[in-house]
Amino acid sequence: MLNMFEVNETNKMIEQEMLDVRTITMGISLLDCCDSDLKSVNEKIYNKITTVAKNLVSVGKEIERDFAIPIVNKRISVTPIAMIGASSCKTPEDFVTIAQTLDRAAKEVGVNFIGGYSALVSKGMTTADKNLICSIPKALACTDRVCSSVNVGSTKTGINMDAVALMGKIVLQTAEETKDNDSLGCAKLVIFCNAPDDNPFMAGAFHGVTEADAIINVGVSGPGVVKRAIETARGKDFEVLCETIKKTAFKITRVGQLVAQEASKRLNIPFGIIDLSLAPTPAIGDSVAEILEEIGLERVGAPGTTAALALLNDQVKKGGVMASSYVGGLSGAFIPVSEDQGMIDAVAMGALNLEKLEAMTCVCSVGLDMIAIPGDTPASTISGVIADESAIGMINQKTTAVRIIPVIGKSVGEMVEFGGLLGYAPVMPVNKYSCEKFISRGGRIPAPIHSFKN
Repeated sequence: MLNMFEVNETNKMIEQEMLDVRTITMGISLLDCCDSDLKSVNEKIYNKITTVAKNLVSVGKEIERDFAIPIVNKRISVTPIAMIGASSCKTPEDFVTIAQTLDRAAKEVGVNFIGGYSALVSKGMTTADKNLICSIPKALACTDRVCSSVNVGSTKTGINMDAVALMGKIVLQTAEETKDNDSLGCAKLVIFCNAPDDNPFMAGAFHGVTEADAIINVGVSGPGVVKRAIETARGKDFEVLCETIKKTAFKITRVGQLVAQEASKRLNIPFGIIDLSLAPTPAIGDSVAEILEEIGLERVGAPGTTAALALLNDQVKKGGVMASSYVGGLSGAFIPVSEDQGMIDAVAMGALNLEKLEAMTCVCSVGLDMIAIPGDTPASTISGVIADESAIGMINQKTTAVRIIPVIGKSVGEMVEFGGLLGYAPVMPVNKYSCEKFISRGGRIPAPIHSFKN
């Protein structure tokens, strides 16, 4: 039972410390939409999404009103489209029609993003996988709400370097296709290693094939709440600091659990998972970087940053898992540059660079996220960055990802405006030395020895 103190405490977190439920994401299986006829596939996809998710947005608004809890986004994830279109799509252009159908359906039900324009190619690529990947630049350029992801590696299978090499080119092509909008298409494209099946956050969400026909996943977020809480632990030892973060994460996650249960009940769709991730926004006071600085860093990027992030990530998980019956997705701390004012400031003043961000990804939720780089960066260099992140994920048995934006026409130090939750970012320098010969070898990097656990 909640007592009045807990109610008042939660109200304070919402009103003063920017606590919100970042997203209610409805996962929808499209496996029953497969057909050899492309027109029929598109009709089935549109009809299923608009039927199953027709009340998602209205129910989300009802819960906001009834509980006074901000729910920032209502979203949909679907079965990876490379699977759904395998029988009917013979060319990349065929897959683009499905992207357009997803976009129409998303607009009809009123969600801000729909994820799952995806391919899972950690061991190899089918013809359908390759066609979908080749369609991504056009698909993201001609749609507004479609998000795409490609899983190129896993701890069990190794890293598909053919896919890595291809994705470097696809990222550049996507940037070129959307260059009139600061290459915004790349902000809707994520390349994964060990991608989770139940991630509610965009742009990497898709509905895994092991999931139910439909599911409700919720992502909670409260960097401002955590920062305010640990201000009370200034000068205290690590034991006090860790306990403070744990207890705060517990309170934040309880809010998400309440919203998830209500959404599940009102929509009559099973509850899936709570994602515990601390997801920042460009708003002042809603920053993961500011949490790390409150822990004791002069600026994020200083020596000690990786250790501070590891501590934060672990304590968030320890506190959060006690507050929810099912925890999944990514769960930890996001470190996107453009979406976090503290990260933006640290990059602008030279405290934080790409290499330090890569080190931080060893202990955070995901990986290199929302990073703007010069538009003339070679495709092989982008592939090298993807390979490095995939190696971190593969060896450490964790999810890693790359959402990198080569901004056509922009160079180091210039500022790029993406808008909304995507924020803005300074263009960061990339190592100028080539990895072309490494990337062009082709084939697959084998799985690590510790993957053989059967």
